[in-house]
Amino acid sequence: MPDFKIIYTDVINEKFPEKINDPVIITKLNALNTAVDVLKFNALIFGQPDHTVRLRSQRLRSYDESSILEILNYQKKNNLTNTETANHFRISRNTITKWKSIYQSKLSSSF
Repeated sequence: MPDFKIIYTDVINEKFPEKINDPVIITKLNALNTAVDVLKFNALIFGQPDHTVRLRSQRLRSYDESSILEILNYQKKNNLTNTETANHFRISRNTITKWKSIYQSKLSSSF
């Protein structure tokens, strides 16, 4: 996984130098461990993308195993359907279904 701390530090210094001393930004920057963390941090820095940008960038996302398990555990903890989970994380409900079939054994062992 790329070193997102270095990447985002450079982006913040170049585009948003006023945010580099914000304690919330610094804390979240040091805690970029999973793809979900990166997506949340990206929304914090740049705000929510408009509809056309979101559709184009959605195809380029990839998730590591810990992020997938975090999403599936979120679904289970909040008693959400695949559609509700997919809408919350802006991913395909078919992807959620696929992940559930692949990671079913790891999900049952985590609870």
